Amino acid sequence: MGFLIRLVITAIALWITTLIVPGVAVTGRNGANTALTLLAVALIFGVVNAVLKPVIKVFGCVFYLLTLGLFALVVNALLFLLTDWIARQLNLPFHVDGFWAAFWGAIVMAVVSWLISVAVPDRWERS
Repeated sequence: MGFLIRLVITAIALWITTLIVPGVAVTGRNGANTALTLLAVALIFGVVNAVLKPVIKVFGCVFYLLTLGLFALVVNALLFLLTDWIARQLNLPFHVDGFWAAFWGAIVMAVVSWLISVAVPDRWERS
């Protein structure tokens, strides 16, 4: 149950990101296709972050220390671009126009996901 809630939170955060950040877009034809695309991209984003982020943190820990954690912003942007690339390979209508759109998109995604997670009761985490 927690996985599904996390997936929906990420999809909502992704939708809000497409509204706020120029260069991040879902180009679906209707609402149902857009919602399914957002869920699929949220799943891709979650898998990319779950698999690659810990590996990058281990191998890039020196960069994290030298930049006082600011390197994480670059890593998040690159993971967002990787999500865009995987979505294009799967013919999903999700597009990120370059590094800076990915940079700001990753920041907005993180903030919005966190805000939604704070608003959602955490009863599902305890079970």
